[in-house]
Amino acid sequence: MEFLRPATWREALAVKAAHPEAVPLAGGTDLMVEINFDRRRPEILLDLTRVPELRAWRAEPDAVRIGACVPYRTVIDRMATELPALAQAARTVGSPQIRNRGTVAGNLGSASPAGDAHPALLVAGARVEVASARGTRSVPVEEFYLGPKRNALAPDELIHSVVVQRATGPQQFAKVGSRNAMVIAVCAVALALHPDTRTVRTAVGSAAPTPLRATGAEEFLTGVLAEGDHWATGRPPPPAAAARFAELVAAACSPIDDVRGSADYRGHAVRVLARRTLDRAWRARPTPTPEGAPA
Repeated sequence: MEFLRPATWREALAVKAAHPEAVPLAGGTDLMVEINFDRRRPEILLDLTRVPELRAWRAEPDAVRIGACVPYRTVIDRMATELPALAQAARTVGSPQIRNRGTVAGNLGSASPAGDAHPALLVAGARVEVASARGTRSVPVEEFYLGPKRNALAPDELIHSVVVQRATGPQQFAKVGSRNAMVIAVCAVALALHPDTRTVRTAVGSAAPTPLRATGAEEFLTGVLAEGDHWATGRPPPPAAAARFAELVAAACSPIDDVRGSADYRGHAVRVLARRTLDRAWRARPTPTPEGAPA
């Protein structure tokens, strides 16, 4: 096994262009497990941890740009206000040691349907910034997942950063597993309220071949909130509407039976998590100021 360790981004892209089969290494929390259990034996490893700009992150006016080697621990400690759902998801990842090494970009590169970061990225409207020696491009996160463990990267491309829109309202993330910590999700749901556009976004992980948004459920709930003037009054959506929303979220999924849970259980759990994240997010909204009263 050949081990290549570029010191600059330009070097990294040149190496990837010359060796498209090279497997990127950042946190290594997925890759090293596969190597240790002899499930994968890459001929070339491309270690990106020396590239300074991949370890950096910065807040932009409307978004946060997260370098490909920024660990979950930094997301938790530094971005919880701007990216609440992603920070909540990051807290559920593995152990403290894993959170100190694992990265959001690594989750994207692995493209596992059970990746914890995916639902949070979907509801936040993230974009994946990728590059090669040929140039750069920005991929909406919805278009990045092509299938189980398949992503939209070309053979000579690397993830440079993930650009995640700042929250404009409450966000929630919840997942179900076989225990409370250090567990792969049986299913996961994220939800974001966007008061500026009076819309809702919700996404599901580990309940379909790829992480997905439940757009039918989003459109239904957005209509309910508009029709009942809930954004202005602060009244929660009626229980029947919340239940219908949860059903539509589950209907968007196509779960399977596997060692972590049955398809029926996943469907039930998605409905519960959809109701739970909606309730928590709505209760976290600021109390509306009565019309004419001082703010």
